[in-house]
Amino acid sequence: MKLEDNAVKLVETVIARAGHSQRFIIALAGPPGVGKSTLSEALVAEFALRGHGAAIVPMDGFHLDNTVLEARGTLARKGAPFTFDTDGYAALLTRLRTEPGRDIAVPVFDRALDLARAGGAIIASKHRFLIAEGNYLLLDDPAWAQMTGLFDLTIMLKADMAELSRRLIDRWLGYGLDAGQARIRALSNDIPNAELVIRKSAKADLEISSGA
Repeated sequence: MKLEDNAVKLVETVIARAGHSQRFIIALAGPPGVGKSTLSEALVAEFALRGHGAAIVPMDGFHLDNTVLEARGTLARKGAPFTFDTDGYAALLTRLRTEPGRDIAVPVFDRALDLARAGGAIIASKHRFLIAEGNYLLLDDPAWAQMTGLFDLTIMLKADMAELSRRLIDRWLGYGLDAGQARIRALSNDIPNAELVIRKSAKADLEISSGA
C-alpha cells in the first residue's frame, strides 16, 4: 500500500479520535529514509480535502547549528539523537498545545543550506491537526520521553532495514556524492541512527509499513 493510501485511513482515525478538541497532535516517528515527510505531506493534503487545517511541526527544525556541533566534536554525527535541541522542541510542542488560538512561529530545516531557519513557518489557529514528525519522537530516552504526554496519537512508520539502507545511500547519491562516498555517509551515521530508532523506540499506538 502506498503511503498516500495510508493517509486516507489515518485521517479518518484521527478525526474520529479528536472529537471536539481544539488541537490534536500526532507524533509520526520512524527511522531516517522511511518516508515520514512523504506521509506527513499526504496527511496534510488529506485533511485539507476534508475541510480541516493541518500542518507539520518537524523535529528537524531543532538541529543544533554546525558551529555548536563542531565545538562539541560531534559534527560528523549530525542527525543523531544528541544533536538536537530536545528541550526547545518540547517547549514548542507545549506552546502549540496550550495556545491553540495564537499564531506561533516554528523553525524549519533547510537541507540546501544545512541549517535551521528560525521562524521558517507559522502554525496558525486554523491548524487544528498538527503532525510532529521526526526520527526520535518515541525514543526510550529521557531527553525525548519528556514529549510523550504532548501527543494525542503516536505512529511508527517502519521498513525493512535492507530497504532503508538502499534509500539512505540513494539519498546521498542525490546530493551529488559518488557511490563510495554515499555508502560511507550512510553507514557511518544514518544507518546506525535507523537501527537505534528500530531497537529503542517505545511502542506506538499505530504501526505502518512504508513498503518497498
